[in-house]
Amino acid sequence: MSFADKTDERLVEDSSPKAMLEGFVRRMKSGDLGMVPVIVGLLIIWVVFYSQNERFLSSRNLVELLLSSSAIGMISVGVIMVLLLGEIDLSVGSVSGMSGAIMAVLVVYHDWSVLPAIGVALLAGLAIGVVYGLLYTRFGVPSFVITLAGLLAFLGLQLVVLGDNGTVNLPGDSWLIDFANFKFLSPLASYVLAVLAGLAYFGGRVLTIRKRRAANLSAPSVLSVAIRAALMVAGLAYVAYYLNLDRGIGYMPLLWILVIVFMDQVIRKTRFGRHVFAVGGNEEASRRSGIRVDRVYVAVFALCTMFAAFGGVLAAARLQSVAQSSGGGDTNLMAIAAAVIGGVSLFGGRGSMYAALFGMLVLQSITSGLNLIGVDAEVRYMVTGGVLLLAVTIDSLSRRARRSSGRG
Repeated sequence: MSFADKTDERLVEDSSPKAMLEGFVRRMKSGDLGMVPVIVGLLIIWVVFYSQNERFLSSRNLVELLLSSSAIGMISVGVIMVLLLGEIDLSVGSVSGMSGAIMAVLVVYHDWSVLPAIGVALLAGLAIGVVYGLLYTRFGVPSFVITLAGLLAFLGLQLVVLGDNGTVNLPGDSWLIDFANFKFLSPLASYVLAVLAGLAYFGGRVLTIRKRRAANLSAPSVLSVAIRAALMVAGLAYVAYYLNLDRGIGYMPLLWILVIVFMDQVIRKTRFGRHVFAVGGNEEASRRSGIRVDRVYVAVFALCTMFAAFGGVLAAARLQSVAQSSGGGDTNLMAIAAAVIGGVSLFGGRGSMYAALFGMLVLQSITSGLNLIGVDAEVRYMVTGGVLLLAVTIDSLSRRARRSSGRG
């Protein structure tokens, strides 16, 4: 065997089950937990509630669970962006309610078509985030104070927008209501989507392998990637089959998941995303390396409030109306808790966009399960608080483990 052949062999990572298990154990010991705690927690929650009521894992309940998760889950996507910087936005609930009110009032009272009304609502959310970012970067006002003020201010503005009636009902024949409540993929389309997802994963990983090998870096074998892609297709196809026993995959949950996948690519594969992680990890070092830190903050705050506005529009469509209570209650709690429970570090610089998906599924699973077994609302709040505290504790312990292992 030639030297070149030996070099090529070393560029291929050991993808055997034993090597993968050893690598997994090493990451766990070093505090690199990733999505493992939330996935394990979700499985435990599902097993516990299924043992209490078999209807919990029925296809009907799971379809409803996804529909109920989408609106606040969309808000949580923006919250993750802010948390990656080590900041917080306490106003996402108020911004979502106000944005939903703007959209509804334009449609019902001013005879706007739905799409332009949604555009105005999203622009309003975007503008709010830009103001937050400027207040933070130009005047040094803490994000906690800025967004707490926003929480109160936009709650009041929502009441002004809604006017004396206090409630605006969307037209029953609106395509937006149809989209959020009654539109589902056909079984064939859901299976095709599963195959396309697997092919997209395989193609993306193969491109990454080629780039790494061209740079003389180690990379997994194409065979191991093909096996993972096949397993992904099989898993997604089964999920589609099971959900199709009821109504299937709703358009609104599908939109939410596609947004998560897109934003995951943005934060992992683009320069902007790398800058977000860098600023969240060490702001001063990022500034000295040439990153325009202020622009990153403004952009992230703007994205957060825009996603809050998007979630408010989806919530209005789901409920078919906007009221004075829209965006209130536990909207803030659920959106922020979903991101934290999903594994995004409160200390900044670490997290995945898929935290919005799994964290929201955990919270909605708790709500759905407790409702099925007839437990009162106060218990749900206590359980949710306990799960949130556990998630933050795990984050703190894993951060300590990373420091002791020298991984940051």
